[in-house]
Amino acid sequence: MSDIPQHIGIIMDGNRRWAKAHGLSAIEGHRAGYKALKALLPAVKQAGIPYFTVYAFSSENWSRAKDEVKGLMQLLKWVFTNELKSLIKEGIKIRIIGSLENIPDDIVKILRKAEKATAQNEAGTLGICFNYGGQHEIVDATKKIIADKLEPAKLTIEKFAKYLYEPDIPPIDLIIRTSGEQRLSNFMLWRAAYSELVFVHKHWPDFNETDLDNAIKEYSERQRRYGT
Repeated sequence: MSDIPQHIGIIMDGNRRWAKAHGLSAIEGHRAGYKALKALLPAVKQAGIPYFTVYAFSSENWSRAKDEVKGLMQLLKWVFTNELKSLIKEGIKIRIIGSLENIPDDIVKILRKAEKATAQNEAGTLGICFNYGGQHEIVDATKKIIADKLEPAKLTIEKFAKYLYEPDIPPIDLIIRTSGEQRLSNFMLWRAAYSELVFVHKHWPDFNETDLDNAIKEYSERQRRYGT
């Protein structure tokens, strides 16, 4: 039997399908998705899970409809402008995982402000994958290694991991994906090497504390294997 996961990753899938089913716009689905995340954070904290990482916006999401992308950026700004005090009060540390190159300055500024404002919090770390892609992360790490002129013979898994985005964030023990899809979609490929996977049929806005508890229970009953 495994212990409580130390790092849970969430692929928050189904916001748009949830919105369509309720006769709402895509951005209303994303707002509902944020509300679901906000409601879940106290349960994550209470469960004693040190790291909780969500797939908020992938590097591929820029290809979505312009109005949807614009709405998502506005939602991001609203969250970190209006909800930051709540996150600070809860003791949650924010970490942005992804590439911020070529991202609008106002977005970068607000994300860095959130990180700085919560840097001393110790109740748990909320990783937010923004402009993130697992393959891009590995390529960017490789570029840094080449720039550092690290000798190939001296390269190890441990040394490579130090070149990832936010390298102190540990591997993921449990990945949960909602909306019935059963794939990683480029999420945390390096840290997902030995993750346990749980797929939930609910759309993300309907995911709740009971669903999280069920996923953790399923995880705790599995026999984790590392190539043995």
